[in-house]
Amino acid sequence: MQITPQAGKQLGVTVKGFDHTTASEADVARVLSAVYEHKIVVLKGQQLSPRSFHDLGSRFGRPEAYYEPMYHHPDNPDIFVSSNVPENGKQIGVPKTGKFWHADYQFMPEPFGITLIHPQVVPERNRGTYFLDMGAAYRRLPDELKRAVAGTNGRHSVRKYFKIRPSDVYRPISEIIEEVERKTPAVLHPTTFTHPMTGETVLYLSEGFTVGLEDADGTPLDDALLARLFKETGQLDEEMTHEAVHLQEFEKGDLLVWDNRSLIHRARHTTTPEPTVSHRVTVHDARPLYETAAA
Repeated sequence: MQITPQAGKQLGVTVKGFDHTTASEADVARVLSAVYEHKIVVLKGQQLSPRSFHDLGSRFGRPEAYYEPMYHHPDNPDIFVSSNVPENGKQIGVPKTGKFWHADYQFMPEPFGITLIHPQVVPERNRGTYFLDMGAAYRRLPDELKRAVAGTNGRHSVRKYFKIRPSDVYRPISEIIEEVERKTPAVLHPTTFTHPMTGETVLYLSEGFTVGLEDADGTPLDDALLARLFKETGQLDEEMTHEAVHLQEFEKGDLLVWDNRSLIHRARHTTTPEPTVSHRVTVHDARPLYETAAA
């Protein structure tokens, strides 16, 4: 198994020679260590059935199914499907997912540490995913902003980008909003935390899911602070020219594994319709997303 830095990229490594059928626990641990150190690992030459993909994901941690069933793979609910390709006349999964900055499950009480993506049908143009390293983003913040977010919490909600389901057609929007707030009420996570695997300080917020900041007493902070943090970290740059934006391209046979603690990402969808399908497995690794201070 050969691990090499991605040429010309600020993040990530490429792994060649990884065989999921013969990989030892030491091989898996080595890949996981690379994820923590380099943020993104691209396993090359992976041809995985849904079952094999799920089994491999389970070796990195405990899988968690997405809370909305319409995203589930028909043979395995732990596999999240993003697809615009019908199968036998039926829509499988959901098209055009994730076209906004976010960390997976950031809006839930217990987000997971590792995301795995296995592209199935790769578009010819504009393929890839944008990433921002929120550990590096924290280090780049002016001292005044570091002081401003110290000891605060972010409030996260799915409501801004919730996708309307087929069952929602003709329902009053007020009913849909009420259901969203009841099933996935906003949650609080520290605005910064220490990565339990690396010791790095992570700025944990995203334009897609973070809807406000609060001080330690629960008092809402001025929205201008959150807007400035979005701008400083590059999340308001619609042209994707900010120096911190990393474009991760991929090809058929790639398996992407990334650190969901310290990275936020945004899908890069094609400007013209092209078939695209990807499978995702998300797992809780050996530690919680962050350590909660003892009472």
